[in-house]
Amino acid sequence: MRFFLAFVFFLLSTFTLAQNKPGKPLSIKKTTALITLDGQLNEPDWTSADLATNFFLNYPVDSLPPTFQSEARLAFDDHFLYISFVCYDDNKADIVQSLRRDIDWSLNDNIGIYLDPFNDYTNGFFFTITPFGVQSEGVISNGGQDGDGSFSNSWDNKWYSSVKRSQDRWVAELAIPFKSFRYSHTSSEWNVTFLRNDVKRNQISSWIATPIQFIPASFGYTGKLKWETSAPHAGANISLIPYVAGVSSQDIEKGESLSTTTSAGLDAKVAVSPSLNLDLTINPDFSNVEVDQQVINLTRFEFQFPERRQFFLENSDLFASPGFPDTRPFFSRRIGLALDSTGSAKQVPIQYGARISGKIGKNWRVGLLNMKTQEKESLGLPSQLYTMAIIQRQVFSRSNIDFFMVDKQSLGLGKYQRGKFYQRDLVKRVNQDTVLNTYNRVFGVDFNLITKSNKWSGDIYYHRSIDAFNTDKNYSTGAFLGYNTRHLGIFAANNLVGKNFIAETGYVPSLDVYPGYLSGFGRVEGKFYPSKFNIATMGPGVEINYTIIPGGTLTDRTIALDYAINFLNTTNVQFSATRIYQLLPEDFNPLYPRGEIPYLAGQQFNWNEFNVQFNSNARKVINYSVQASGGEFYTGTRQSYGGTLNYRYQPYGSLAVTVDYNNLQLGAPYGKAEFLLVRPRLDFTLSTKLFLTGVVQYNTRFDSYSMNARLQWRFKPASDLFLVYNHMENKFPQDSRSNTQALVIKFTYWLNL
Repeated sequence: MRFFLAFVFFLLSTFTLAQNKPGKPLSIKKTTALITLDGQLNEPDWTSADLATNFFLNYPVDSLPPTFQSEARLAFDDHFLYISFVCYDDNKADIVQSLRRDIDWSLNDNIGIYLDPFNDYTNGFFFTITPFGVQSEGVISNGGQDGDGSFSNSWDNKWYSSVKRSQDRWVAELAIPFKSFRYSHTSSEWNVTFLRNDVKRNQISSWIATPIQFIPASFGYTGKLKWETSAPHAGANISLIPYVAGVSSQDIEKGESLSTTTSAGLDAKVAVSPSLNLDLTINPDFSNVEVDQQVINLTRFEFQFPERRQFFLENSDLFASPGFPDTRPFFSRRIGLALDSTGSAKQVPIQYGARISGKIGKNWRVGLLNMKTQEKESLGLPSQLYTMAIIQRQVFSRSNIDFFMVDKQSLGLGKYQRGKFYQRDLVKRVNQDTVLNTYNRVFGVDFNLITKSNKWSGDIYYHRSIDAFNTDKNYSTGAFLGYNTRHLGIFAANNLVGKNFIAETGYVPSLDVYPGYLSGFGRVEGKFYPSKFNIATMGPGVEINYTIIPGGTLTDRTIALDYAINFLNTTNVQFSATRIYQLLPEDFNPLYPRGEIPYLAGQQFNWNEFNVQFNSNARKVINYSVQASGGEFYTGTRQSYGGTLNYRYQPYGSLAVTVDYNNLQLGAPYGKAEFLLVRPRLDFTLSTKLFLTGVVQYNTRFDSYSMNARLQWRFKPASDLFLVYNHMENKFPQDSRSNTQALVIKFTYWLNL
């Protein structure tokens, strides 16, 4: 037995020593003949191509090879980058959620390439494919180290693929036009890795061995793609994407009859160089964008919904990088969207926009955006001009420093002297007169730290704003430092915001509540990898958050203890206990709009809250997640229950029902309320080109009901026909009641010149 164990250990040690390390080279050659996308690697160029294999597990352990290996090969010609994958497997059924493009990566069997074509360890692209041939592509920011926040599949472009399944493997061939992504054609090396998610075995493996605490698609753990000859210059690269749309709409609340309008517009993409792109838009239309998922927000702060509009997505990480998540000087959803008194986003027509972004040389990255919105009298908004400019310089191996300026200019304000505004600080009362803020500008500098090994990360920044009202206390500054190892993570941050710092084009929700503030957080978390009880990872965490307003008054503090357990079968459970302190600097009504609550500024509250969340085996046809929390809440108690029940009809789609219930008992004279949000969602795919989605949202807080149904036919790559139906009804608050419906038909066509 001792001899046998020693022999096994020797084999494992040998394999471990042979695992692929960061920087491992992989050659790419120009093809000598035509490659046909048929899922059969019988061309001579595939036979002679350099082979990327010996994938290594990242999860649930990082010390073994996967149950089934994978292979990747690359080649190119004057127009396409070719990738082939061989995924060895058995005949066990693959797990896929649907045939819809842009899959949820974690829930679908897939394999993909992760490219850093600028060789800067910071930004890049990914292209993935499932065993059913479903494509997904996206952009990578911050070196891929921030988990889901670094990977966005909202970016859309055209490429081609084919998949063939057999008893012991599935084979995929991809052809990506060089015109579809930005790259450095002068560099002889690109950073590259390959990542496979084998959901049915709950195994994540990558070509470059990556420690379990890091994302295996992080550019800190990539090989080197070696070009025997330079990547081809894509040449003239101009794409035109025109659209025409017809809308039939009706405002039932106002008793209007059905009206029909038509519109047309144009997007254009011009490659100034292979790594620098110019985007133009005239009269853009976003009626086909998926609607926001409603939430029951019981906090004092605005909820941040993600950006989904295509024009704003490419290089969006560059424009959104300055500041912290809660002190962003630029937030693209401020352009073309405005909040009404219910907190719902209303569209503001955009007349035109232009954006140039990308790389200049090896170490410089630039971005310039300019957009003009149309006047919207119903929301009290004049025509506005938005500009954002940023220049970023890479320093050290993966860190960078950037300088930026954001400008918002309001045009034709005279007629709005006594208008109603929903955007903060567009108006100001001075000696009983209304003073209009014609402009708002923010400028600053940021330094972002990422070490080559991903162990250390950090950020430090200083920003100032300029407007027609304020000349002092108009700053925002902060610092963050993180340390992440196999068994320990330590993170801490502080930021200080002056009471007159105004970022009208940004996202700084705390300034709507505090007259300037100092806030910070600290978190320590442990990570363990037991070999018993079918547990993959588990660990505790302790976190503190606080906010102090001018004068040294503590207004908010939370101290939380949590513990998370991830099982080998994808089940996970999380527990937390939180001690909360709040001193309200202004009146606040958590039951809004259900009556007036006589909270007074200056009241103090302390309470405890407990939370448990359980997610079932996501590989099952029927799976679910449930959450429950309870405890004190201001002057009374709060109980919250929620979850999602999901049924998957593989591979054609899924039906999910999400429920969020809150019971608030605040006692006399403050009142009580029950809020219920129900959201069923259907995702049905007839093929990889025809998709139907429908979502209904019922929210008792505003007695609101909404429905969005969208049929999409992708008749050619990146070219679509949409049929969209929207219905929105809400009865609270009384002065904002609405009942509208609209039917949209939209045609888009991607034309390469």
